[in-house]
Amino acid sequence: MIELCTHYLGLKLRTPLVPSASRLSQEISSIRRLEDAGASAVVLYSLFEEQLRQETLELDHHLNAGIESFAGSLTYFPQASEYRLGPEGYLEHIRKAKEAVNIPIMASLNGATAGGWADYAKEIEQAGADAIECNIYSIPTDADRTSADIEQTYLDILKAVKGAVSIPVAVKISPFFSNLANMAKRLDQAGANGLVLFNRFYQPDIDLDELEIRPNVLLSTPQALRLPLTWIGILYGRVQASLAASSGVHQSQDAIKLLMVGANVTMLCSALLRNGINHLRLVEQGMQEWMEQHEYESVEQMQGSMSQLRCPDPGAFERAQYMRAVKSLQHVLAR
Repeated sequence: MIELCTHYLGLKLRTPLVPSASRLSQEISSIRRLEDAGASAVVLYSLFEEQLRQETLELDHHLNAGIESFAGSLTYFPQASEYRLGPEGYLEHIRKAKEAVNIPIMASLNGATAGGWADYAKEIEQAGADAIECNIYSIPTDADRTSADIEQTYLDILKAVKGAVSIPVAVKISPFFSNLANMAKRLDQAGANGLVLFNRFYQPDIDLDELEIRPNVLLSTPQALRLPLTWIGILYGRVQASLAASSGVHQSQDAIKLLMVGANVTMLCSALLRNGINHLRLVEQGMQEWMEQHEYESVEQMQGSMSQLRCPDPGAFERAQYMRAVKSLQHVLAR
C-alpha cells in the first residue's frame, strides 16, 4: 500500500496535492468537488489588502456622515478608529467551507504593507480557518527604497500576523531577493510555519488598438517548475518551515520531482483551471503508479532525497552546473 500522506504547517494531510488560491474556491460546491477529487486541503481565494482598506474607508464615511450637524450626535457613534471590520463575506465563506468539508481550509491574505493584516487575521482564525497564507505581492518602484526596507516589510507583516493568531502562518513570496536563502532563513527565524515558493507577477500588456495598458493573466506551464524546484532543493534541511511548491505543477511527474527535492506539498492552480477539478485524480493516480514502479512505499521516503544536501552533485543547484549547461548548449548549436 503506497502511503501518500505528508505534513504541512504542522497539519497531517492525506496527500501532498493542495489546490492553491484561485476562483475554484469561491463557491462552496467547488470546494466540495475539490475534496471529492482528492484535494488534501484547500487554500481559499485571496482577500486583498485593498479590499480591507476600502471597506474601512466606506465604514468611516457612513459612520461620520452628517454627525457634525448636531453636537450631541457625536456621542452616539464610536470613533471610526475603534472599528476593525473586514469583509464579512470572506469570514462567512470560511465558516461555510469548514462546515461543508473535512479537509483543512487555509485562508489567503494578499497585500504589500504591514497595516491592517493582524486584526483581520484574528477574525479569520475565529471564523475557523486552519491556517493563513500571507501572499506578499509587491513590485518596488521607489528608487529611494532600499532592499533592506523591502525585506523588513515582509518580516513586519509576518510578525504582526503571527502575534495575532495561534494557527499556522505560511508566507508566499517571490524569488526576487538579492539573497533568497538569507530571506528564507530570516522568515523562518521570525516564525513562519511555511514558505510558499513562489507567487507569480502578472505583468501588464498593451492593447495596440485601444492604446491602453491592460492586465494580462497567463496560466503557468510545466516549465515554470524549475524555479521552485531549484530553491526548494537548496532550502530543504536549512529551514524549519514547511516548503510548498507553487507554479508549474501540472502532472504527477511534476509533483514527484518537487517532493524529491524536499517539498512538503505541491500546489496546483493552472492545471485545474485548464483541465478541470477532476484532474486532481489523475495526478494522484500517476503518483501512486510511479512510486509503485520505483519501489517507494511513502512520500516521506522520497522527500528531500534529491535535495542539495543529499544530491551526489550539489553543484547541480549552483553556478558549476550553469557553466556546464551553457557549454552543452554551445556544443549543440555548433553542430
